[in-house]
Amino acid sequence: METIIPFEPTRSPTIPLGSQWTYQVKWDGVRILAYYDGTAVKLFNRKKNERTPQYPELAQPSYCRASSFILDGEVIALGADGKPSFHEVMRRDGIRSVGKVPYAQSQVPVTYMIFDVIFLDGNWIHGVPLQERLDILSHRIVSNDHVQLISSHPDGNALYDAIRQQGMEGIVCKDRNSAYTIGGKDGSWVKVKNYGDVVAVVGGYTLNGGIVNAVLAGLFHEGKLYFIGKVGTGKLTSAHWRELTETLRKIRVARCPFAVQHPDMRGAHWVQPVVTAKIMYAEWRFREGRTMRQPSIQAFVDVPPTACVFE
Repeated sequence: METIIPFEPTRSPTIPLGSQWTYQVKWDGVRILAYYDGTAVKLFNRKKNERTPQYPELAQPSYCRASSFILDGEVIALGADGKPSFHEVMRRDGIRSVGKVPYAQSQVPVTYMIFDVIFLDGNWIHGVPLQERLDILSHRIVSNDHVQLISSHPDGNALYDAIRQQGMEGIVCKDRNSAYTIGGKDGSWVKVKNYGDVVAVVGGYTLNGGIVNAVLAGLFHEGKLYFIGKVGTGKLTSAHWRELTETLRKIRVARCPFAVQHPDMRGAHWVQPVVTAKIMYAEWRFREGRTMRQPSIQAFVDVPPTACVFE
């Protein structure tokens, strides 16, 4: 079964209103598509990289009553506060040695939050209206400890208020009449976020007592790397900072990789721009270039630096 690039929502500061819209929680996890050809379940992320070994508890087809399927959803893991944590789910998604998976399973339980179906019982159904696909899911998905069907809500403002009060990521607004455009991105799916996040490149760092205490993040534009913020907080433990120190020391360079200097770069050491991280922030500031306010590192991710560009 050939893998596909999933449909993506556009971003909007406002919630679209009207009877044609339905609203879902935007879960802070890893986008995963599940493929079942009647023989075995395979899991792939949005970049078509296989993730079946990382999530063996999702590799059984029993959670969907079908002879074959392609399902779309988000794999999440909860943090200590009981909320979805990108940092936690990356403890599973970032595993590259299969031998580490059983221990990670015991430490980081995951849930597959399913929100769409593209292929079912040997037929492509991505062209039928979203509401029909949701109705199909409601009859075919069998929830268990690791699989849940995402619920849809009729009131976008009420759902967003609830999400904001909980400090969660945001909501996705979907046109009930829309098709699932494979590899597409248009206004029939709209994400409205409670806070911003971006995958950025590390171009430098600062030290405190010989250990990295902040990284200098950047995004590319027309082949040049532009500084977007000094990031020294987040989900990293002291062990993570020590490990990061060793990683960045190995890729140190003498020359600053950023196209423009910024006051926050004082005292920095420079590195090859090859390490990438997902960073959460409150908003953009434009006083001295485009920089983030209140940035925090969520996790280091396996994303090509060239993909880290300004939207």
